[in-house]
Amino acid sequence: MKWFLSVIAFAAIQIVFCAPSELAKRAAASDVANIGYATLNGGTSGGSGGTTTTVTTLAALTSALTGTSKKIVIISGTITGNTVVKVGSNTSVIGKKGSSLVGVGLRVIDATNVIIRNVKISKVLADAGDAIGVQAASQVWIDHVDLSSDRDHDKDYYDGLLDITHGVTGITVSNSKLYNHWKGSLVGHSDSNESEDTKITVTYANNYWSNLNSRTPSFRFGRGHIYNNVFDNNNDGINTRVGAQLLVENNVWTGTTKPLYSTDGGYAVARGNDFGGASNTAPTGTFTQAPYSYSLLAVGSVRSSVVSAAGQTLTL
Repeated sequence: MKWFLSVIAFAAIQIVFCAPSELAKRAAASDVANIGYATLNGGTSGGSGGTTTTVTTLAALTSALTGTSKKIVIISGTITGNTVVKVGSNTSVIGKKGSSLVGVGLRVIDATNVIIRNVKISKVLADAGDAIGVQAASQVWIDHVDLSSDRDHDKDYYDGLLDITHGVTGITVSNSKLYNHWKGSLVGHSDSNESEDTKITVTYANNYWSNLNSRTPSFRFGRGHIYNNVFDNNNDGINTRVGAQLLVENNVWTGTTKPLYSTDGGYAVARGNDFGGASNTAPTGTFTQAPYSYSLLAVGSVRSSVVSAAGQTLTL
């Protein structure tokens, strides 16, 4: 009986080792989240089924993203500025291939059911905010985004590329490219914010991280599932901090001496990774199984599959 129950439990998890072609999916503006924590708690559908608006100016983008009614907002061309634009609940923000936001970030705060997909954002100044900031939000799918700046300025000239803070839950970051920047992705607001941030749940899957100084990601409190990512030439690796519990599977690193490490009592369960000749130094944690089905690439196939597909590569 114990053997039978174990088989049933394993089948329910459905961890599948798959070939790169099995990850391919025809994209549409009405797609809903199909990977990671964003699929739980009723899922993440964004603006699917709502009105569709195409925007080409900052004023039009700002107006189109307000409110909580279902809506799909499509970015066309290049929009410039020095600001961050708030994204309302029940919204999908979709970038046409070749579109970009330059100096304009997106902020999901006190909102739920948001999709940001195929959007390219660069050079958002620190006095404006993060390229993408997710705060006090739930059910957010960030997919195929392209986030960058440069490292020609000091580390505080820009802020984070993708910061996920203040008790967020149900967040997935997938198939995205984060590169040429000082501060990559911060999870958890501060060391003193345990009461709010312990409930954080974030998935990072199939992303490409390159030429970043730190935060790839830096993860405080909560739970994170990090799998099928490629990390090239970053100063820091994954930093599990102050009580974070991470599950780190089938990732690939080059160019760092600390691919996975802990500060102030963070933990990780690591399996199937290629640390590029370096070592995992994080204490072993208790988070051993993600609460959803997912597909693991064989570690030898991760680079060829992930790097070519990450970023603004969809035609919608």
